[in-house]
Amino acid sequence: MITNPSGLPPLHSLTYFESVGRLLSFTQAANELCVTQSAVSKQVRNLEESLGFLLFERAKTGLRLTPAGSELLAASQPLLLALKQSVARIRQSHAGNSVSVICTQAVAHYWLVPRIELFNQVMPGVTINITSSNDMDASRCADFDFGILYGDGNWPGLEKSKLFDEVVYPIYGPQCPPQAIESPADLLKLRLIQLDPEQWRWMNWADWFKHFDCPYSPPPNMLIYNQVTLTLNACTRGQGVALGWDFMLREMIEAGQVRRLGPFQYRTGRADYLVHKRNKPLNPVAIAFKELILKSL
Repeated sequence: MITNPSGLPPLHSLTYFESVGRLLSFTQAANELCVTQSAVSKQVRNLEESLGFLLFERAKTGLRLTPAGSELLAASQPLLLALKQSVARIRQSHAGNSVSVICTQAVAHYWLVPRIELFNQVMPGVTINITSSNDMDASRCADFDFGILYGDGNWPGLEKSKLFDEVVYPIYGPQCPPQAIESPADLLKLRLIQLDPEQWRWMNWADWFKHFDCPYSPPPNMLIYNQVTLTLNACTRGQGVALGWDFMLREMIEAGQVRRLGPFQYRTGRADYLVHKRNKPLNPVAIAFKELILKSL
């Protein structure tokens, strides 16, 4: 039996295993990988010997994964996909005709995409790779040409340029009758739409009311959604009052899709910044991207 002192399986054999495990066929995996079936069998056998347990077993209905094989497949697929995407991003970055950006889903959807359209008009031959994830921090931004990062701007190792301050206020749909809001407490009389606090790491109604020293407890008729896009869509359809971030609402307000409710807003002192690694020089395409983004403010 072959043992691997690193504790990690050989990557080359793991890619063969992933193909066989996904297709449940050595023949189909060989066709996908453009190799012979015997080559696939050899790599899977080497992997099993390296790990010390079987990954497949023969059944009357055909090939099937062992419990250990199923567990390894579930663990290896996202890792191989992430590695593949990283290699592609690095290749494109070194090619000099692409820019990679990571940001939250809300920033990508409501703020960045319209600016990408403008950039494509100016530089149509450039590829923009956008990764949207709410699970991001300064360390992840360093893996991309740029990140759009929310916080106080204190990130050692990153250059930063402020894009927009965080300003949060209540909004409602255009078909709802206007309400007289003389104090934040008046909002408690209305049906509120909430972002799920277990999945939304930023401000919610509890934080907003606390800023105005207004006692708050979640009402029984509150609507809860797990995505900001769903929350805003529910608001535009008149399902209730939602919290809105100014950066994502400007175009919607101008188009009459939503309206501000009352004069009260919470300016938190935090902001979103365009960041990039300090000791990594930007290529000409990345410099042009940064300049256009900042000019669009």
